[in-house]
Amino acid sequence: MKSTAPRASLPRLVPQPAHLAPAPGSFTLDSDTALAAAPGAEDAARLLRTLLAPATGLALPERSDGAVRLALDPALRRLGAEGYRLTVAPGGVRLSAGGPRGLTAAVQTLRQLLPPEALSDEPVRGVPWTVPGVAITDAPRFPWRGAMLDVARRFRPVDFLHRYVDLLALHKLNVLHLHLTDDQGWRMPVPALPRLTEVGGHPHGGAYTTAELTALVRHAAERGITVVPEIEMPGHVRAALAAYPRLGNHPGRALGVWDRCGVCDTVLGVHDEALGFCRTVLDEVMDVFPSPHVHIGGDECPTTEWHAAPSALRRVADEGLPGPGALHGWLMDRVGRHVLDAGRTPVAWTGDGADLPAYFTVMAWLDADHGRAAARRGHDVVMAPHRSTYLDYPQSAGPDEPPGQPGGVVDLRAVHGTDPAPAHWGPLESARVLGTQGQLWTEYVPTAAHAEYLAFPRLCALAETAWTGRRDWPGFRRRLHHHRTRLDTLRVPRRLSPAPTR
Repeated sequence: MKSTAPRASLPRLVPQPAHLAPAPGSFTLDSDTALAAAPGAEDAARLLRTLLAPATGLALPERSDGAVRLALDPALRRLGAEGYRLTVAPGGVRLSAGGPRGLTAAVQTLRQLLPPEALSDEPVRGVPWTVPGVAITDAPRFPWRGAMLDVARRFRPVDFLHRYVDLLALHKLNVLHLHLTDDQGWRMPVPALPRLTEVGGHPHGGAYTTAELTALVRHAAERGITVVPEIEMPGHVRAALAAYPRLGNHPGRALGVWDRCGVCDTVLGVHDEALGFCRTVLDEVMDVFPSPHVHIGGDECPTTEWHAAPSALRRVADEGLPGPGALHGWLMDRVGRHVLDAGRTPVAWTGDGADLPAYFTVMAWLDADHGRAAARRGHDVVMAPHRSTYLDYPQSAGPDEPPGQPGGVVDLRAVHGTDPAPAHWGPLESARVLGTQGQLWTEYVPTAAHAEYLAFPRLCALAETAWTGRRDWPGFRRRLHHHRTRLDTLRVPRRLSPAPTR
């Protein structure tokens, strides 16, 4: 079906494509529309069919003469792994890319070009599924565009994680960083250590099964998203020590899973059994999650216990360390090399990276200057400065805003203003920046609706700056005004009332 109606303005897409130009006419998908998938494009065609079916009811069968054509084009490899080209004309739609991930990104752009109702998970009647004429050539600025979700403090069922992945994918965010363990909960199953989830998974919800996590990884991969697991060590391990006290610095002490916010001062021991525990857990994590990166926490590790524990003092002496404080770097190197030997890259939270071996990828969470210093030290860096990417802070200081992390406000403009590699940085520093991500810690986030309220639209702003790097705040606000109708269709809450309490 064809139309040549003029368009008054460019489509309002989030994130804004690198190059977007209007083209004459439009194209309407209807019951006669078919997909033509060239070799290598079959998965993207299947994804498009899956995503559009609930609202449109269109079968979009495979046919060699289909008007919606998907193909890999070697000439587009210059756009990188996620670059793509999308054209819409009265004769049909063409999605092309140098690789499969680019086609996946093109599918999400096509979804935004359709009427917002196309995002519904229920049948919609009486809406013409018309796409405006456009010519788009697009590629991201950064390869790491992520969102961290803390399911340790507040467990979220796996169906919520699937939905969260879908929301990230719509915005071309490509990393779900899953914070699986902490003082307040352990959600990662480890068959050799069943008490981790039997004891550590009890507070605030439960734990996942291996089958659930494997299915999540598959669901995410189909949408171009990598799930990066995080297992905290050597601090933030109270839930693990509640399950297995002998892993700590006082093996005979009985502990409960921590029921408070903040940083617990009980930390992992440095004796051989504790090191074996780390290896066992990380091996299981790497079996379940094929991500090139494995996050092992690393920060906020009080060393008080190591100054008194006989096993820690013996380790200091045996390794010739200058003192108990050096055990943190020693342990991080041991577990980091275990990850490295498995062909993966370890990731850790840090300030400027001075406490980590150079082969670690660092998440610089204090401020941008720390991230720059880490890049100068030779680390690859994911920028996560808390004053512009921590989404547990309130969005505003208004009286209706739900309680959040104390200490300030992170509003939409602050997130949009995040620049992972500012222009005044040197080229070698900028080259070390993989990208950025938003953090949703959940001490103050008791419900799934609250989590989505905090994440969006702030993750829309982060997606914009991570994909395009543009600083066009007025333009983003105009596009977001329309994009909000898409979020409404997806039932992402605009506000919470009454405000939830802890």
